[in-house]
Amino acid sequence: MINPIKKTIELGDGRVITLETGKLAKQANGSVELRMNNTMILATVCAAKDAVPGTDFMPLQVEYKEKYSAFGRYPGGFTKREGRASDNEILTCRLVDRALRPLFPDNFHAEVFVNIILFSSDGEDMPDALAGLAASTALAVSTIPFNGPIAEVRVARIDGQLKINPTFSELAKADIDIMVGATIDNIMMVEGEMKEVSEKEMLDAIKFAHETIKVMCQAQIDLMKELGTDVKAEYNHEVNDEDLRADVKAKLYDKVYAVAKSGQGKHERTEAFEAIVEEYKAQFTEEELTDEKAALIARYYHDVEKEAMRRCILDEGIRLDGRKTTDIRPIWSEVDYIPGPHGAAVFTRGETQALATVTLGTKLDEKLIDDVLVRDNERFLLHYNFPPYATGEAKPQRGVGRREIGHGNLAHRALKNMIPENYPYCIRIVSDILESNGSSSMATVCSGTLALMDAGVQIKKPVSGIAMGLISENKGQNYAVLSDILGDEDHLGDMDFKVTGTRDGITATQMDIKVDGLSYEILENALAQAKQGREYILGKLMETISEPRADLKPHAPRIEVLIIAKEFIGAVIGPGGKIIQGMQEETGTTITIEEIDGIGRVEVAASNKDSIDAAIAKIKGIVAVPEVNEVYEGKVRSIMPYGAFVEFLPGRDGLLHISEIDWKRLETVEESGLKEGDTIEVKLVDIDQKTGKFKLSRKALLPRPEGYKESPRPERRERSERPEGGRPPRR
Repeated sequence: MINPIKKTIELGDGRVITLETGKLAKQANGSVELRMNNTMILATVCAAKDAVPGTDFMPLQVEYKEKYSAFGRYPGGFTKREGRASDNEILTCRLVDRALRPLFPDNFHAEVFVNIILFSSDGEDMPDALAGLAASTALAVSTIPFNGPIAEVRVARIDGQLKINPTFSELAKADIDIMVGATIDNIMMVEGEMKEVSEKEMLDAIKFAHETIKVMCQAQIDLMKELGTDVKAEYNHEVNDEDLRADVKAKLYDKVYAVAKSGQGKHERTEAFEAIVEEYKAQFTEEELTDEKAALIARYYHDVEKEAMRRCILDEGIRLDGRKTTDIRPIWSEVDYIPGPHGAAVFTRGETQALATVTLGTKLDEKLIDDVLVRDNERFLLHYNFPPYATGEAKPQRGVGRREIGHGNLAHRALKNMIPENYPYCIRIVSDILESNGSSSMATVCSGTLALMDAGVQIKKPVSGIAMGLISENKGQNYAVLSDILGDEDHLGDMDFKVTGTRDGITATQMDIKVDGLSYEILENALAQAKQGREYILGKLMETISEPRADLKPHAPRIEVLIIAKEFIGAVIGPGGKIIQGMQEETGTTITIEEIDGIGRVEVAASNKDSIDAAIAKIKGIVAVPEVNEVYEGKVRSIMPYGAFVEFLPGRDGLLHISEIDWKRLETVEESGLKEGDTIEVKLVDIDQKTGKFKLSRKALLPRPEGYKESPRPERRERSERPEGGRPPRR
């Protein structure tokens, strides 16, 4: 008999989250089924019994998967089954990983695998906001060592009101969209985007999210107590030599501290630190310095370096490169750096350098998003690349990793709301990191802003970004907030807080907290210091280029947009696409057309304005309504004994009768000199109301000869008046 245990969480607006364990996936160390409305997520966690020898980090792996069957859809592609993780799934994995990872004990090194699967959805509730709660609960109901629980929620501001876990449709109207992960006491992770909001508004949203998170964490605590899993398993994954630890600190601390406050560059500093370690190892014989002992020395030295760096900052206010806590490293930037792309810029801040390029394209270049719950087209793309040579590593460059997707997404969110509405171009920014010692994602935001302006994209406002750090002790009683952190300050510090924005407000943020006890006061101070820093960086960007170029580069594609009535879309496309394909071939343009909100939106792209003008003239001709007494320029399509057929508008032919070609009487059309392919001006003199046929005149546009008299033509007789031998009249 199965006796599952359930806990419910009320969100306060009628929605209820149910957590259930003991029914599914019982062979995992912990498994939880989460339900809210029609959304159902299964989270499982498994840990290895022992750590791999020599492991000195937390080998955590988080996987998030959305099943197409959850929304009653078939996967695309030839195999018709789920494949590699989508960008959305990877970003969700990162959100969960960053909140969980700091809460495992420092000396717990067994491999832990967290799997989160979306099994059901109605397409309205957003499952990524529930993934962190499900994963934490799976850990909570297991005996795996974990200093949680945590929960994650999305908080959005819609029409001025904050809401927890909005639906897809509600989120489309939000000006704040952030994901917050926290324990019952402390904020652990924040990530999201905003439409130029103030630091206070962002902090209020975080506090609002935390109140709901506290309720979610308490439900997990109650569940643990009921199951008896509040007492976690004992473990011992580290073998230590306390005498060696004390010896390393006693002999190396002062030397390391001296290098830490020397203000040397990254490579000089690294070499100096390495020399200290090698000198210490030299006191041991080859037999004494076993692999195990060398690993212990490396671990203890790391602790010494961390303490020396932190004490140097807290006690003397001196950072590894000699800066004060609020100093920004030297910045230089340059636009139009390479000629091939439609826009390019290089941005260098200290030892971090990003080269960004902008490519403009048409609607045909849009990215098709075909995720389980989202099917859309993306017109603004940002891709981030981090090759090994950026940090001087000698190793091959493989495919795009999760880190690159995450960093690129942050920069994308920072810039996307600055692209003008209904901008006709598809935009792709590629940021290649050429050097890295500090936040390369923020360098991507800065170089991306410069490259957009260099390309002539009329962005609403320029955006800059900065990465902040934190060194704290005694649960935040003594702390220092660091502006523009180095890589080592990120690795050895307590916070990585990235903030982007314009002069008028924040556009995106990403924050990871690595310690307990971070107060809102510290967050507020960090935000204020970040504002000063990003405004300084923004000023440096404006020294390079103060506003977008007035025009695109000469080799950039030109796009013009034409709005037409919905009923003319078919006429422009033509049967089987014949008309639109013919126009593209004749004018050398790329023409795309779609229906949006009951109107036709036509984009015409080409490398020169003449081609665009020619295509637009043809389209206007198709959608134009012929008017009697209007003059048109037409092309002679065919010659008949009784006149000529002239195409006076695209797809519209009219009869130019032989009597309307000239004032003088013509026996044959050939006497007028007209031939197929000629371009002539004609006047639309009549439209047959029954047949819709058009009657044209060229004669009406020619001067009437002086003394001209109309020569009457023989009148046509009705069939009933035909002579004998003709067809008899009908009765």
